[in-house]
Amino acid sequence: MHIQLMRLADFGEIKGAMSKANLILEVLDARDPWTTRSRKVEEMASSMGKKVILVMNKSDLVPREVLDEWVEVFRKEGLKATYISARERMGTMKLRRFIKREAPEFPAVVLVVGFPKVGKSSIINVLKGRSSASTSPIPGNPGYTRSFQLFRIERKLYLVDSPGIIPIEGGPLEMAIRGCPPEKLNNPIEAASSLIERALRADPSAIKRAYGIEGSDPLSIIEELARKRGWVSGGELRVEEAARQIIRDYHTCKLNFYISPKDLGLSS
Repeated sequence: MHIQLMRLADFGEIKGAMSKANLILEVLDARDPWTTRSRKVEEMASSMGKKVILVMNKSDLVPREVLDEWVEVFRKEGLKATYISARERMGTMKLRRFIKREAPEFPAVVLVVGFPKVGKSSIINVLKGRSSASTSPIPGNPGYTRSFQLFRIERKLYLVDSPGIIPIEGGPLEMAIRGCPPEKLNNPIEAASSLIERALRADPSAIKRAYGIEGSDPLSIIEELARKRGWVSGGELRVEEAARQIIRDYHTCKLNFYISPKDLGLSS
């Protein structure tokens, strides 16, 4: 069995993988699909004449009517979208049917891309299933033969297993939501504060539900979490560690809330 450790790619590698495929699955976090999409990847695919399907993962955490609203928002942009919960194995057959319906030709080669933490590897595993068969490495530049593997997932349908994790860009909030390791953020307190504000706007009970902490001031919430966890050094609260934990908790879904198109003024 071919096992590949997921790693951050660069856009050159993604472009190289894209050139071998004729259908691109861009995996988004269903809780915040607008922030976890990459316009750069979509523009790159468009410039190469490659069709993009948006796949909102973690759909078990979002009401179906909100997911359908997002599908409509993307449809108005000319993009096809669907949703799935790879973790709960919800919508996997629907995704396969969707891929076969949208494939521009057969045999079809599918490339899966996405920011860290959106569940790209889970989607790949769902599509591979138990009956997938590894073929030869994709031919091309020598560097790609070690990193890109082609799997047959069913008759005339192939999957590129590749380092398709999109490089993280944006401001502190975007970088946190898009899966930048909290340890690598220059200012985790700023990122966590913005994340708390976003959570409180979307769901006023989200912070209390996650931590048993009431209030609306992000810094006070971070300080209270540090106090509750006993994160103190030299008499000072370790607020940076508390901030990093809040970001981690968002990705493990302990801190859980979702963004609807209405929250961003994208639908009536």
